[in-house]
Amino acid sequence: MSQMDRRQALRLLGALGATGLAAACGRWSNSETGDGLSDEPVRIGMIAAQSGAYKAIGDEMVRGFQLYLDLNDQRLGGHPVDLIIADEGDTVQSGTAALDNLIGKRVLALTGVVTSAVMSAIREKVEQSKIPLISSNASPATLQSVVYIWRTSYINDEPGRALAPYMAQRIPAGGRIAIVAPDYDAGFDAVQGFRQSFGESDQRIADPVIWTSYIKGKPGKNAYATVINQVMARDPEAVYCFFSGDSAVEFLKRLHEAGYRKDIYAPGFLTEGTVLDQLKVAEAEGIVTSLNYSADLNNAANRRFASAFRKAHGSTPTTYAMASYDAAQVLDKGIRLAGNDLTSLNLNLALGRVGQIDSPRGAWQFNQPRTPQQKWYLRRVQRDGQVLSNVLINELATLG
Repeated sequence: MSQMDRRQALRLLGALGATGLAAACGRWSNSETGDGLSDEPVRIGMIAAQSGAYKAIGDEMVRGFQLYLDLNDQRLGGHPVDLIIADEGDTVQSGTAALDNLIGKRVLALTGVVTSAVMSAIREKVEQSKIPLISSNASPATLQSVVYIWRTSYINDEPGRALAPYMAQRIPAGGRIAIVAPDYDAGFDAVQGFRQSFGESDQRIADPVIWTSYIKGKPGKNAYATVINQVMARDPEAVYCFFSGDSAVEFLKRLHEAGYRKDIYAPGFLTEGTVLDQLKVAEAEGIVTSLNYSADLNNAANRRFASAFRKAHGSTPTTYAMASYDAAQVLDKGIRLAGNDLTSLNLNLALGRVGQIDSPRGAWQFNQPRTPQQKWYLRRVQRDGQVLSNVLINELATLG
């Protein structure tokens, strides 16, 4: 260990505890060749749902990370990569077990995590393990003051924060907005961010939030009947809602079936992934969403990413895949910056120096809370030939 590295380690001991150096014992020596490449592999652990209700998101996250490896000779920071995927499942217990499994395998770093509930549950274990986690999806607003957890996605309240000013300009005075969301952590964040940004005293959002039960799997045909009856009884000028996956499909189908024909706004997860494939044009066309990524962004990084993703998987890349791709890119830069004395501790220090990321979403960088400072985009569901697509309209805001 160099004198500089010794000073850095000693300076951190007081804050990180005596176990900090124990976690750093597993070292990856560079054994570098003349071209800066190493023959010593690094072990990366990914927590991603490979079964259960969130498998579709977990699959996208794996695809995004693996695509970065495919485009970079299966290396991060010059090292060949041993990627170990542990199944997050769809419960806190299975997600915690996945983390324990990967810590036991002495990984250099962690990535992934689909749900906010799992992220909140594993926070202390990650911090105690002193192994950096570059999370590529779950991001509850309550996750603060962390040392070893970095996020390449967003904070859960940000989509609503980005969208609210746009809505406020378009909903006329006296018009009412019906706010609908499931009663769990991500739903609470989505509503809170929207209401705070819109202006909580604004009479257009004065009606009580319509909370619905959080449904983990595929909802039944009548799952949202009571909720939709409440929406229709209010006769709102617009609906702001937070759903994704099968729940989004079911809610939108039944809302249209009930006769609702006015505007629908939402965080982009409402129409992300395979949702639009399962809806008729009349059920989805015109829905307006906010998201930190759109597959039709015109920049060099996205042209490379989206083209390679479509070629590999025959589908349009999602924000889930993009954030996981960027997690691999962050690790690539961090491992290279950590240099010859590659440990989890030194890698975590290096992550603070990765600077700007040339991402498919547009350039971004970590802010002090270890989340992206990034642009948010307005999208509208429109017909693209014979299929429905999320079409980029314009930029909304830079948050973070």
